[in-house]
Amino acid sequence: MKRILIIEDDTAILRGLKDNLEFEHYEVLTAAEGEQGYCLVHEKKPDLIILDLMLPRMSGYELCRKIRSEGILIPVLMLTARGEEPDRVRGLDLGADDYMTKPFSLPELLARIRALFRRLQHLKAGRLPDELRVGDFVADFKRFEARKADKTLDMSRKEFGVLRLLAARAGEVVTRDELLDEVWGYDQFPTTRTVDNHIALLRSKIEDDPAEPRYLLTVRGVGYKLVSGG
Repeated sequence: MKRILIIEDDTAILRGLKDNLEFEHYEVLTAAEGEQGYCLVHEKKPDLIILDLMLPRMSGYELCRKIRSEGILIPVLMLTARGEEPDRVRGLDLGADDYMTKPFSLPELLARIRALFRRLQHLKAGRLPDELRVGDFVADFKRFEARKADKTLDMSRKEFGVLRLLAARAGEVVTRDELLDEVWGYDQFPTTRTVDNHIALLRSKIEDDPAEPRYLLTVRGVGYKLVSGG
């Protein structure tokens, strides 16, 4: 039985989610504030976290940042009343896997939970690499650390996700839709243009000359592939 942790300070939403998820045969844990939720992440090791952003004692943003910095890769679905694009981008870049705004549709929420569990299964089956080395660039996918030569690089979790999937299929073309499905997990937000933007950011950090890439190559009209150089 899959175990879901709900961290939400609205009592009515918390109770409603718990009842509906238990009806769907999930084991459900609950917390009404951030620090309690953070402790439950470590103590109970849930399979998925539904996380409100505006929480007492530790915000959802801070909780997500903290567990990702510790290498905890449990899928996180952010659930919040704050639906502006900058808030969504911030949450996703801090390590959230999906994002829904209140009020929300319960059938859609359940569908997104199922999609996150499918993605997790695909990632486990895909034997993703723990590390990538190309030229003088090194990425540690477990610690979310990267460097080029002796310089430490600042990279978002989504950049690591894109790069890790490309590394797992090195030499093969990965389409934009595949990257969206595996790294972001849904197609309403973001768009394929977001994939292109992440590739551009990665090239600026990996390549000696981003305008003439050797490692992250574009396959026009299809997607991208990672090669060892040339």
